Amino acid sequence: MVTVALCQMCCAVGDIAGNARRMAAFARTARDRHGADVIAFPELAITGYPPEDLLLRADFVRRAQSAVEDLAAQCPDIDMLVGLPWAQDGRLYNAVAWVHAGVIAELYRKQILPNYGVFDERRYFAAGDKPLVRTVAGSAIGVTICEDLWEPGPVARAVGAGGAIVINVNASPYHRDKDRLRLKVAAARARESGATLAYVNMVGGQDELVFDGMSFVMDGRGEAIVRAAAFTEDLVIVRFAPDGTVLAGPKAAWPNGEHALYEALKLGLADYVERNGFETVVLGLSGGIDSAVTLALCRDALPHAALYAVMMPSRYTQAMSIEDARSEATALGLDLAVVPIDAAYEALAATLGDLWDGPGQGLAAENLQARIRGTLLMTIANAHRGLVVVTSNKSELAVGYTTLYGDMAGGYAPLKDVFKTDVYALARYRNGLGMVIPERVLTRAPSAELRCDQKDSDSLPSYDMLDAVLARYIEQDWDAEQLIAYGFERPMVAEILRLVRAAEHKRKQAPLGTRVTQRAFGRDWRYPVTVSYEPPST
Repeated sequence: MVTVALCQMCCAVGDIAGNARRMAAFARTARDRHGADVIAFPELAITGYPPEDLLLRADFVRRAQSAVEDLAAQCPDIDMLVGLPWAQDGRLYNAVAWVHAGVIAELYRKQILPNYGVFDERRYFAAGDKPLVRTVAGSAIGVTICEDLWEPGPVARAVGAGGAIVINVNASPYHRDKDRLRLKVAAARARESGATLAYVNMVGGQDELVFDGMSFVMDGRGEAIVRAAAFTEDLVIVRFAPDGTVLAGPKAAWPNGEHALYEALKLGLADYVERNGFETVVLGLSGGIDSAVTLALCRDALPHAALYAVMMPSRYTQAMSIEDARSEATALGLDLAVVPIDAAYEALAATLGDLWDGPGQGLAAENLQARIRGTLLMTIANAHRGLVVVTSNKSELAVGYTTLYGDMAGGYAPLKDVFKTDVYALARYRNGLGMVIPERVLTRAPSAELRCDQKDSDSLPSYDMLDAVLARYIEQDWDAEQLIAYGFERPMVAEILRLVRAAEHKRKQAPLGTRVTQRAFGRDWRYPVTVSYEPPST
């Protein structure tokens, strides 16, 4: 029997020494408390993932390799699978060091390098081509890395080299329903090879990415019989027979739907704020749905942070907006700061004089209000050495229904990859845990309240319709003809796609936000700002 510890851990990018210390502690716990023979850590665990252009610095790679050698010497009584960048013969590899008896005994080099979406590993790494299988306590164990699982070759080669158990180490970022997709792919590899697959994933937030954990072990029939926790660190102890049969291991429940989405957003926000050293968070409340959900996320994700909720009413702000904002703050145990902006607006308007007498003055007047609010929030954050959390959603950012240096001003946007219709679903989910968002906020017509009696529907289709078009256009690459053939009206499609193209310059200046779909406005959205191409049929 072999006992394997799958260490689903949070690895901070660049914190080589800190990651190594935590790995040593996990290894000692696995060995001393659970009798583990082998402990497997996530992909590039020593450096965190993705290290991006840090990998181009030779000193960074040398420090990572040296740290793994030191880690090996500290833990001579347990085999370890440690993800690291490995430089050799002028090439850099995404590798796993198999540590045995206090030294790096062998190396596995990742064979399939992803170069799509948020991944650009071919920028940094060369591909390996050889399997690695070693025998521990009578069990032959093979190693693969993340994308190696998504094509048949690497697992087949590991099994062909004698592996009865294949450990796949990962830094696989979350998007909605990613757990189902992973299980489907792993089941295909398990059934093809007949091997037992042990999948260990990273957990935690890194800029726009969030890693959900959800490690698992799958038998040769394609059944996930061991599951680690979701969205938190976990040390999973699994006992195998020599032929790979699982003898014992836990099976945690995994969240889905809005529950999983909310947990992903919490984790991404919490790790961004904490790892970047912020102790204070500032956000503007409007009485609307986006700021209400963002406030709840901030309080839930950052229970110990100083949280400033600021309402900045103007002459166009309805009384119920202030009432609802106050109710939201009170429900979460916060005071609401109310800072009217009319005096600042009048002062700036007087300063501008006739300089803003032009055809766009109406829109400029609306945007000036948003920019006053952004300036106030940034000033409060500066004074308290804090972070402004932006409340914009994906629908607004897609069509440009947001103001540069106004409501876009800030350092992190938790809802950046969440469509407006999903914001409503999150609000209902959060209220199911405890009422923090007034029902009126969910039922009243959304409005920016930048002019008299303004409603979002004055400028946009209904959010149900808008999001249906945007999801297909952005995330599934549908073109105009496909959208029209599906049943959307041609004029509406043409206008939405025009707005998306026109807003590219805003998206280029948007703050980071947690990626929760297969295509967010970040690493996996790379459209030019200056472009003359017009898609057909629009």
